[in-house]
Amino acid sequence: MILPTKHIPQNEALIGVGATLLEHLNEPMTVSGLWERLRSEPNVGTFERFVLASNLLYLIGAIEMEDGLIVRTAP
Repeated sequence: MILPTKHIPQNEALIGVGATLLEHLNEPMTVSGLWERLRSEPNVGTFERFVLASNLLYLIGAIEMEDGLIVRTAP
């Protein structure tokens, strides 16, 4: 589910959902603000997938929390 397979396309795997999340995270946002922005994205789909992709990005160090806001880390 993290990586695409022959049954899960790249944009629907968690790595693809994470990429969509990063595209929309241009400035620090609250979790609910980011969810409101992404809830209409077809590849994000559900809040569960949004949370799992957020967790993945946090675990690999792509995002972090600062003062209650999600921020992108420097590449």
